[in-house]
Amino acid sequence: MELLRQIDGYCERVGPHYWAEPVNAVTNAAFVLAALWMWRRSAGVPLARALCGVLALIGLGSYLFHTHAQVWSAIVDVVPIAAFILLYIFAINRDVWGMRTGWALGATALFFPYAAATVPLFQYVPVLGVSASYLPVPTLILIYAALLYRRHPDLARGFAIGAAILLVSLTARSVDEMLCAQIPLGTHFLWHILNGVMLGWMIEVYVRHMRSQ
Repeated sequence: MELLRQIDGYCERVGPHYWAEPVNAVTNAAFVLAALWMWRRSAGVPLARALCGVLALIGLGSYLFHTHAQVWSAIVDVVPIAAFILLYIFAINRDVWGMRTGWALGATALFFPYAAATVPLFQYVPVLGVSASYLPVPTLILIYAALLYRRHPDLARGFAIGAAILLVSLTARSVDEMLCAQIPLGTHFLWHILNGVMLGWMIEVYVRHMRSQ
């Protein structure tokens, strides 16, 4: 059955058993810890609280993927990530750009053709090309940072910092299998830790902006 097909895509995994990737599994706690920290800091900002909930689900989904390592758990892994991206774009469209809800939803939906158009191009990027499906995200963050710099310089700087952390994180994700001979543990666990920091930071940037209005 396709949903039960095993996936072996990381240095740390050397077999099909549940704890074949203990470090990759445990480091998903970074997402949950970031979600709990930002939950405390985001009181009174409903969409930030929603983002915290999705961030915790990212940790759970990734944990299930790195323990079960099957097609169904890969789906459970990526769905919360996509949900976070879309919810964050919607929040910025509505609360920073000032779009009405319908327009904000429509603008958020543009992420799909944007990603479809850019992912094939990002596949040619050296090293990072193996993570091409994620590269539209830091690119979009930097685009938003540039467009918002004059109106909201603090927010734009926060976005730029988030994009920089994400690019370092994506590098760790991308070189994992390239360095298996040199680093048997791999580097994918750094993707989890840095991504937890980055996503928590992006919520913090949004919360700070909302409280400054």
